[in-house]
Amino acid sequence: MSQPKTQRRLLIVPTIILIVFASIFICFYQAVKNRYISINEWSLNSNSVRGVDISEYQADVDMNKLKEQGIQFVYIKATEGSTHVDRRFAANWQNAQNAELSAGAYHFFNFESPGAEQAENYINTVGESLDGRLIPAVDLEIYGEKELVKPNKDSLRSELKIMLDRLEAQYHVKPIIYAQKDFYDTYLTDFSDYPRWVRDIYVPARWNNGNDWLIWQYNDRGRLDGYTGGEKYIDLNVVNSNKSLNDLKV
Repeated sequence: MSQPKTQRRLLIVPTIILIVFASIFICFYQAVKNRYISINEWSLNSNSVRGVDISEYQADVDMNKLKEQGIQFVYIKATEGSTHVDRRFAANWQNAQNAELSAGAYHFFNFESPGAEQAENYINTVGESLDGRLIPAVDLEIYGEKELVKPNKDSLRSELKIMLDRLEAQYHVKPIIYAQKDFYDTYLTDFSDYPRWVRDIYVPARWNNGNDWLIWQYNDRGRLDGYTGGEKYIDLNVVNSNKSLNDLKV
């Protein structure tokens, strides 16, 4: 008569252990998802080449203060579409130079604007030479109503190629493309000869992207001293450990 009770006791112990481990996993998952824990930070080391990307939302940026916190490069939003220029670009661009902080300029690609016009907007804003600066970057993201009505693949690729070719002709270097993996896999597989700037804010970039990238945006809720805008967060990036900052320079 005691054997069934013994069997039940034997089943209770592993069940409790399973529940405990499941609870720990769920708590850990939620902590990572809500950014209380950063697996990405654990994958970096003291030799990692760290950088930030900024726009007018960070308002006044003290580039020297960023350097004091270990930031070695900054990508500054310059333009968007055919006509828009970031209000803080000129000041940020000059301040980075004054602080001797390696800087590049990025463009937010607009799906409704001709690629040629977007390239000219960038060149007219950033300047005809990028000697001593970082390679130009093109930011590709789904935005606004495009969440519902996705961009046409052929049109996007055609206009993007026109812009990239114009920038390469101007600056004699291939621009780097910023895109999330799902966007890249959907639209950009034909652009594999361009350097990649990947975004993976929850897990190390190599888990989803292998080692085929130059820059990794590993945190979109970073907090640093040195900027005064209403946006309290700043995007944090790192250069691939197999590369160096020189691989980013024109």
